Amino acid sequence: MGSNGEANYFSVTVSKEEVVAAVLPSQEHWLPLSNLDLLLPQLDVGVFFCYKKPKMGFGSMVSVLKKAMAEALVLYYPFAGEVVANPLGEPELLCNNRGVDFSEAFTDAELVDLNLYNPDVCIDGKIVPEKKNGVFAVQATELKCGGVVVGCTFDHRIADAYSTNMFLVSWAEAAQSKPISTTPSLRRSLLNPRRPGHIHPSLDNIYLPISLFALPKDPKTNNLDDHDHLISRIYYVKADELTQLQSLASSNGNKRTKLESFSAFLWQLIAQCASKNNTKNGKTKVSKMGIVVDGRSRLLSDDKMCTYFGNVLSIPYGCMKIDELIEHKLSWVANKVHDFLESEVTKEHFLGLIDWVEAHRPEPAVSKIYASNKEDGPAFVISSGQRFPVCEVDFGWGIPAFGSYHFPWGGNTGYVMPMPSPAGNGDWVLYMHLFREQLEFLEIEAASFFKPFEL
Repeated sequence: MGSNGEANYFSVTVSKEEVVAAVLPSQEHWLPLSNLDLLLPQLDVGVFFCYKKPKMGFGSMVSVLKKAMAEALVLYYPFAGEVVANPLGEPELLCNNRGVDFSEAFTDAELVDLNLYNPDVCIDGKIVPEKKNGVFAVQATELKCGGVVVGCTFDHRIADAYSTNMFLVSWAEAAQSKPISTTPSLRRSLLNPRRPGHIHPSLDNIYLPISLFALPKDPKTNNLDDHDHLISRIYYVKADELTQLQSLASSNGNKRTKLESFSAFLWQLIAQCASKNNTKNGKTKVSKMGIVVDGRSRLLSDDKMCTYFGNVLSIPYGCMKIDELIEHKLSWVANKVHDFLESEVTKEHFLGLIDWVEAHRPEPAVSKIYASNKEDGPAFVISSGQRFPVCEVDFGWGIPAFGSYHFPWGGNTGYVMPMPSPAGNGDWVLYMHLFREQLEFLEIEAASFFKPFEL
């Protein structure tokens, strides 16, 4: 089915399930979650890689994947553990080498049949596995054409994308019998709170205790109206479109990054989509846009921070009136994006965030933008996936024809992740999880930019 098809009906049959543990057992121990880990609710993240028909058979490929995973888990042992509540009710990691659930499957679809533009119907629960136990789950799926999809699901409380990317590269290195180039650091002391702590009041504008709002429901049951819930789409953006956008977003000698330029562009479009219903009780609606920021390079000069395994994220966000976003030039919006990032994304911001969580423990906390009410105006988060090492996830049968994260996180806050194309030519792959009406608007108003993805 082509990119405009709404669904791909194909079956996936799981033929074998087993547990892959680290090849070298380690002594069972507890690993506490850092304060930044504790900011994450229980969310599972998916990632998958599509490979064209390789020269080796599927059985041989699966053997390579399992053997290499057993080797990589020696260093990345948190992925072989289990999350258990401690006496305070906080999640903690039991490093017991429980292992990773590994499934082998077959589908009657060919690689070109996968409607990757609409991943909700061909990826979710089909070639990206549902994680039922442990921290990490894998499914290797053989396609009718001989191609293979390797899908993974992991617990976001244990790892962010940066950490998972390190593991994926190490797993691929082990598969090619190469020495693992990155040893992950699990030094939780790198993220210890200060004594006494110092908390800037601005953090109360970004995060809040969980008791102040209800967590979003399961995305599969969140809304009864099929036209009024978050759905996933994957688009392909050409490098020249990004260059042109960056030029428009830069002004007066201030060159904006491609991420800042794209963020401003999308914020304006989302505001335009919302403008037809721009008042609530006589008040002009606002739109919120958050950008996920990795704090590793900002926190410490210690080399261990570059290989730190866990979550080192914050989600600063901007809030603008919809009318303002629409009436100003793209460069003006890009400047606003740059300003709210620059003011929050500092070493002190992350140190203060660690202290803020400590002051609220054991009560969980979460980013405020995730608690946004759709009726007050659109809200979404952009998470830069430019470090996604899609070309490095080569298990010995070539680089992927395609790879993407898959993160349908539910609630009313959208999620967008731009990633590099496997072609390595500056093009982007865009995973977008927004309301259907927003995506339909983007495809009409910016059709040359948001191209539905097809293999």
